[in-house]
Amino acid sequence: MDFPRALRARRTRLRLSQLDLALRAGTTQRHLSFIESGRSAPGRTMVVRLAESLELPLRERNELLLAAGYAPAYPESSLDGPELAPVRSAIDRILRGHLPFPAIVVDRAGDLIAANSSFGLITEGAAPELVGPGRNVYRLALHPDGLAPRIRNLSEWARHILAALSHLGDLGDLREELSGYVPDLEPSAGQLGFAVPLHLCSAFGDLRLMTTVTTFATAIDVTLAELRLEAFLPADEETAEALSAASHRSGLMADQAPGNM
Repeated sequence: MDFPRALRARRTRLRLSQLDLALRAGTTQRHLSFIESGRSAPGRTMVVRLAESLELPLRERNELLLAAGYAPAYPESSLDGPELAPVRSAIDRILRGHLPFPAIVVDRAGDLIAANSSFGLITEGAAPELVGPGRNVYRLALHPDGLAPRIRNLSEWARHILAALSHLGDLGDLREELSGYVPDLEPSAGQLGFAVPLHLCSAFGDLRLMTTVTTFATAIDVTLAELRLEAFLPADEETAEALSAASHRSGLMADQAPGNM
């Protein structure tokens, strides 16, 4: 990667002038201009300061360091490794704490890391090859063998997903695939409000769900920084009751399952 070009591309993507970035990074516009033109080679500390000033994700900060000829500053641990054992425990507690509401943890690309038992109500009827750890939740949502036939506001929900993917340039192939699953639908009247809902048919009636996203804000590990907890919360009382009923039914079935009697 060409460092001057990579730095300039990220600065212009954020619509910052050279002066804006220079002030943020504690340097001069002249020095930054020399760096972007290749006339001056920045030190490692300057690269880190520029990446921090641009508020880049940790992965992109490492990429800039590599482009400038320096070793990455941020580790990228395996989620299965001993370093992140406390994280795995925290994720398990958080997912259980969201019951009876569905909640999942996904990585940067939307691949499923973990889910609580209530997520099964959302995935009911989906093809088995689209469901489970390592499967992509965006593909699950929009694939014709996934949730798409049960999403009543497919147009709005698809736009929401595709818009999220548009900010991740290296996932262009996935976005193109998902776009092919979605017909050109007009937004439904009365669907949009203060947030884009997920209006889903289920065995317990229609569900209207809002989503929230939680991240590990102080993460300094690439893997941890890219994890997202997505919770599906009821947008009305009927949905809350349906989720509670589904959770109660699942609990009864678990109690009656072989080995739990």
